[in-house]
Parts: sequence; structure tokens; C-alpha cells
Amino acid sequence: MKQKMEKAAKKMKKQNESFWSDFKKFITKGNVLDMAVAVVVASAFNAIVNGLVKYIITPLITYATSGVSIDEWEWVVREEVLDAAGAVVTSKISVQYGLWLQAIVDFLIIAFSVFVVVRVIRNTERALNAKELAKKAEEEAAKKAADEKKAAEAAEAAKVAAEAQKAREDAFLADVKAQAELLREIRDSLKKD
Repeated sequence: MKQKMEKAAKKMKKQNESFWSDFKKFITKGNVLDMAVAVVVASAFNAIVNGLVKYIITPLITYATSGVSIDEWEWVVREEVLDAAGAVVTSKISVQYGLWLQAIVDFLIIAFSVFVVVRVIRNTERALNAKELAKKAEEEAAKKAADEKKAAEAAEAAKVAAEAQKAREDAFLADVKAQAELLREIRDSLKKD
């Protein structure tokens, strides 16, 4: 029983150590840090876009609509009714389509801003990748030219070696023929004697 408890305690300790080491690896990975930076940048970007909408675009729309802010646009279904003492008898009911339109304008501006930022980043990446690809293509072309030059040199060396081998074989065959001729002459001279 005691051994089982000790084994269980060791197993729990090992799992606990594994958990914390895994957590440490997760936290120190680049992806988590990149995500944290992205959240901070997105928060700052959100403040910039909200400022653009609130301080620039909305006032221009208000000016274009003769001083009525877009978020104040509404359709009153039922007016507020007050009694003689000024207490509210029935409350005002209105469809506040201006707030909805303002949300659409906000969305469109945010979407456009994100699109512009993403497009700039992608174009920059493409330009950088194009330079890297051009550099790699130049390196590969130089390597291919060097390989072709080595192959041509090796082919030429093989050709020279083959010619030398053929010359040696021809010389050997000529020597063998000469020796065979000499042996025939010796045989013929021995036959005559």
C-alpha cells in the first residue's frame, strides 16, 4: 500500500514538473510573444481608427447633414407623453437607425484600414521575397554554370583519357603485330635451315 502511494506521489510530481516545463516552453515560444505583440498593436490601431471615425469622419457627416449627428438619427414610433405634473406617462419608443448606420460606417472604415495595412505588409513581403528569389536565382544560375563547366571539363578529360587509352591500345596492338611478324620470320627462317 505504501509503495503504491509513493509511486502515485512520484507520478503526480513528474506530471506536475512536466506541466510547468511545458507551460514554460509554451510561454517562451515565439508564437505566443508574436501574438502578445499583435494584441498590443491591434489595440493601438483600434484607437487610431476609432479616432479617425469619431474626430474626422463623423463631424464631416454631421456637417453634410446640417448639424445632425449620424448617431442621433432616429424614427420615433411613439412620442413621450407627460402628465400635467411633468411625470412620464408613456415613454418614447424610437428606432435608432443612426446608431446602426454609425456602426456600419465604423465597420467599413476599420475594414478598409485593416485592408490597407495588410496590403502594404503583403506588398512589402513580396518585394523582399522577390529580392531574395532573385538572389537565389542568381546563385542557382552561377552554380549551374559552374556545374556545367565542371561537367564539360570532366567530359574533355574523359575524352583525352579515352584518346590516350586508344593510343596505348593501338601501340600495344602494333607492338603485338610486330612481335607476331618477328616470330613468323624466325619460324620461317628456322624452317629453311
